[in-house]
Amino acid sequence: MIKEVIDAVRRFRIPNIYVVVADRFPTPFAGLTPESKQKELAPPKEIEIKSRPALVVDTSALIDGRLADIIETGFISGTVVVPTFVIEELQRVADSKDSLKRNRGRRGLDVLKSIKKCRYVKFLIPKIKSGRDPIDTQLLNFAKQINGRVVTTDYNLNKVGKVTGVPMLNINELANMVKTVVLPGEIVELNVLKKGKEQGQGIGYLPDGTMVVVEDGGRLIGVDIEVKVERLLQTDAGKMIFAKPIS
Repeated sequence: MIKEVIDAVRRFRIPNIYVVVADRFPTPFAGLTPESKQKELAPPKEIEIKSRPALVVDTSALIDGRLADIIETGFISGTVVVPTFVIEELQRVADSKDSLKRNRGRRGLDVLKSIKKCRYVKFLIPKIKSGRDPIDTQLLNFAKQINGRVVTTDYNLNKVGKVTGVPMLNINELANMVKTVVLPGEIVELNVLKKGKEQGQGIGYLPDGTMVVVEDGGRLIGVDIEVKVERLLQTDAGKMIFAKPIS
């Protein structure tokens, strides 16, 4: 996969770019003559077909942090690519005067280190001079050029990527898909934590974080109860369950 990404970069002649391989991976072309390097940069066609596209990670996915955990489980493998302009944006967030932004940026840098150390993926940092276009535009263009897939949690970037034909991997969509499946009529246990928006409603959560709106549950705050699932609602923000207490 490293060879394929470098080959893609060479074929598309991206200006001001070269690839730095993470220290724990040996440099693939060390000690080779120019002729040998050219040969190495042209992998067999059958390998290109079978290999997975590189994963191009954006700032939001690094700040979110779940990508490192997903990779560590072994569900994702291959080559993870983080362009330098993404790291530069992350550093600007980490240097922010706003304490919340600063902490988010620092967490993103810590996640970046975790991904780099993970044994299940190879890690590349293409050094690309940041252009005048917005970071999201640069990221999508780069992913197109190397035929990669963008990993993100950014709702708007995800929408734009799909419209422009860039394969997108939205971690939030993945999280929603793997949540516990409950059906109308099932009985679940939960703790009512707070009042809902509508009068008399209570709010609780399943172990996987799915929100449950409990009819007439406002009077049961702090109580562990059994509820019967009435209906499900799928939104862009996730899945909601509407239920009634079992009296």
